[in-house]
Amino acid sequence: MNTMPRTARTFSPPVMEARRWLEGVDFPPERPLINVSQAAPVDPPPESLRQVIAEAALRDPQAHLYGPVLGRPDLRDEVASQWSTAYGGTLDGRNVAITSGCNQAFCAAIATLCTDGDEVILPTPWYFNHKMWLDMSGVQATPLPAGAELLPDPDEAARLITERTRAIVLVTPNNPGGVEYPADLVLAFYRLAQERGIALIVDETYRDFDARPGSPHALFADPDWDRTLIQLYSFSKAYRLTGHRVGAIVTSPARLAEVEKFLDTVTICPNQLGQIAALWGMRNLSQWLAGERAEILDRRAAIHDNMPDLAAQGWRLMGCGAYFAYLRHPFAMPSNDLAPALVREAGVLLLPGTMFQPANSPAGAREVRIAFANVDRDGITALFRRLAGPGWPLAPAPDSA
Repeated sequence: MNTMPRTARTFSPPVMEARRWLEGVDFPPERPLINVSQAAPVDPPPESLRQVIAEAALRDPQAHLYGPVLGRPDLRDEVASQWSTAYGGTLDGRNVAITSGCNQAFCAAIATLCTDGDEVILPTPWYFNHKMWLDMSGVQATPLPAGAELLPDPDEAARLITERTRAIVLVTPNNPGGVEYPADLVLAFYRLAQERGIALIVDETYRDFDARPGSPHALFADPDWDRTLIQLYSFSKAYRLTGHRVGAIVTSPARLAEVEKFLDTVTICPNQLGQIAALWGMRNLSQWLAGERAEILDRRAAIHDNMPDLAAQGWRLMGCGAYFAYLRHPFAMPSNDLAPALVREAGVLLLPGTMFQPANSPAGAREVRIAFANVDRDGITALFRRLAGPGWPLAPAPDSA
């Protein structure tokens, strides 16, 4: 019998660990810190949206009270309506619950699916908060190593399914890899889950920054989609509402009845001001969001434009998209030692691949993640110049030549 407290079963929050590497390090004016560690915009929402929040705070007494556990009906209906148009399906508000961020949506989904000893398949490199919640839930995370283009293989996933497997989790566009999963790949995973009677959880936190036109998949077009698919979403990135904690889970009404139990005992209801802001944003900020997407796509292009200089030093770009670039570094030093060294030697804070892979993974030791939500094209050029050296007291790995 495992008597270890649930929180002791997992690792410390990676972003908080990385911030501690800054302690005691001075960054001179001519070489300020370049922080590419966290995938969260630091700029506030647009002024028009802040005005909506301010007006609601001042003039709407209900905005300060408990609301429905599954979220405001008007926001749930708006998500259902826009998703029906975007994905070519038929949804209504009963398929949507609003959560306190997308992480909570994932936690709620797992709570409705799993018990101690169950298994969930996570492609690696994985999003570390997913792994942490599975650990604390007593659920075995089954790694599904991604291929050369950071795309998971449905056939490999099929071989990993056991009688205790309850779900497969996909994140697209991917965190940490940035890659956008092709629609036919997502469909293959959906059919696999459907055949095996398990859930497919698709986290689309970064859907608003997908480079592809049109719908990234057509799963909602299946009349029976809600028997298999659980979709997760976040308003944080689209409208810069990170501190307001507003996310969504899209699934069957029957599963949402179970989700309601979880949410009622954790937060009771999602943030009212954040929901008001998200609804107004969905109805009024489509052009502004298109500009945000264009900026992110330009930063993605800047990664590719600057990569030749870094590649000449032995680096390799493994994946790029949404807010992320995922790279293989050329040094003998493992990434969990390299990342703190980069703070001191180059004034760069990024995350090591060891935070996104199983413990002692050889792959994680050679990989790093760059989150470019808060660095523009010029900042990316400066970042790559620093990563390219010169003058680091670091030895290359034997196979990097």
